[in-house]
Amino acid sequence: MSDSGTTDILIDISTAILRAQDGVLQFRALQDANDGDKRLPFGPFMPDRHRTMEIGLRQWVREQVGVDLAHVEQLYTFADQGRHHGAAKDERHIVSVGYLALAQDNMAAEDAAGAAWDDLYRYFPWEDWRDGRPEILDAMILPELDKRLSGEPLAAARVRLAFGGHDDTPWDEEFVLERYELLYEAGLVEEAARDGRSKDTARGLGDSMQLDHRRILATALGRLRGKLKYRPVIFDLMPDRFTLRALQKTTELVIGTSLHKQNFRRLVEKSGFVEATGETSRARGRPAELFRFRHGNRAERPLAGLRVSAGRKSRAPK
Repeated sequence: MSDSGTTDILIDISTAILRAQDGVLQFRALQDANDGDKRLPFGPFMPDRHRTMEIGLRQWVREQVGVDLAHVEQLYTFADQGRHHGAAKDERHIVSVGYLALAQDNMAAEDAAGAAWDDLYRYFPWEDWRDGRPEILDAMILPELDKRLSGEPLAAARVRLAFGGHDDTPWDEEFVLERYELLYEAGLVEEAARDGRSKDTARGLGDSMQLDHRRILATALGRLRGKLKYRPVIFDLMPDRFTLRALQKTTELVIGTSLHKQNFRRLVEKSGFVEATGETSRARGRPAELFRFRHGNRAERPLAGLRVSAGRKSRAPK
């Protein structure tokens, strides 16, 4: 606390770096020697060294995980009290500015101490519907939410909005943060117990992370799912040359559901985003035609995306 009696504020910059590789949606994670939970790359914003926050972000990422970033965008500013409970040695209030960054699966990254690519869906297992409706929703999450939030008048409406209702309302894949926040408020994730918000925490609801980094990661996934519908960001996750099957698998990986093959290919053809290279893949089995993104120059990219929609039913059939 400063001499004037006001609380000092520390601004830190946290970055969710995502990539798709070998059928896994991954993020760049760090693990400190004295903490079992993983974290995102982050560091303080220092105006005397960083002209902008993005310059500071790129510096911390290079130093901590050895990655030079391409696509970067600011997500949200997280300033709630208590989200860093017990993490700081001083009394400064920490404001986290979250960023989303995308990396191609062939991006080289130097090995940094404690750094690795980790499976994002280990932290949000209820978000992956590629093999059908996750069992954890009906076995644990929804019953616990109904029980723990039953006394709050607006809670039921919030649960219906985030997880879907009892009718034919579909699950909205973009509400990743809203779902995580409800689980946090209900004390169903370990971070809530660590922050002093709950004494009773249900185990098994995804791996926990340091500080409020799982919240930032949830925001990044929700933003990416929404953005691919109006910007061609999916191609920032693809190599220079790819098959249409690989493009579909990566899209499914991001939105967390399976898509109809022919419908997806018609959508891609109609978009005009890809062009044939005249080459074929050398993978085993039947050779497949290779394509590339037509708008390699970022400044010329169209204001449109692949308007895919999961359209999944929110509740299991009774």
